[in-house]
Amino acid sequence: MAQHSTHPSGASRVRRRALLGTIALAVLVALAGLAAYLTREGRSPSDTPAPPPSSPTASPPSAAPSGPHTQPRALPVPPKTHDPITYGKAAAAALWSYDTRAYSQPELRKALRGWLTTESKYADPASVDQMVPSAVLWREMAANKQVATAKINEGHFPHTFTQALQDDPGAITQAYVYAVTVSGKQSIRWKGSAAGGAESRSTTLAVRCRPNHSCALVGVMPSVAP
Repeated sequence: MAQHSTHPSGASRVRRRALLGTIALAVLVALAGLAAYLTREGRSPSDTPAPPPSSPTASPPSAAPSGPHTQPRALPVPPKTHDPITYGKAAAAALWSYDTRAYSQPELRKALRGWLTTESKYADPASVDQMVPSAVLWREMAANKQVATAKINEGHFPHTFTQALQDDPGAITQAYVYAVTVSGKQSIRWKGSAAGGAESRSTTLAVRCRPNHSCALVGVMPSVAP
């Protein structure tokens, strides 16, 4: 007799759907990683950030490059919006910016965690922590008064997300988790640099926007969804 309830992958899919809904599942599974972030149980926030990316990222949104002699910038504050794309663009700008002259690495990490949803079963603080330069790297950057700013070009729902939404429009109401892909440019300057450097960046974020509540960040996806 055929068995229908013991197949591991089938059980996993049912569990994910129960937590996040069909739309979020389609996106997260396709990105091979964030599903684990959002469906884990009993995971406590990480107190130790993962190794930083090749180019350090994080902090207050900005539309233009900043030199080391400009006014220090405040820590990033999440916007009050019900639009997941607007929120995702602001979050990406915060994650791609920092000002080592204005605050410490722990202060930046705490501020970025403040963008996360307060519902612990969805929030993934470790994925945000890994966007912040390590304490050792931060000290080196601070010695050079390094500043990074972000210019956001655009934000959109990935194709896999919009396709899943078309297939089952009502499924999003189970978790209200949206995938948002953002692209832009990060500019970095430091003491003694005339021009600094810049590079294009893109990331896909998970954003939770419940009805009658401001949006909040769920986490940073491990890969970019087009």
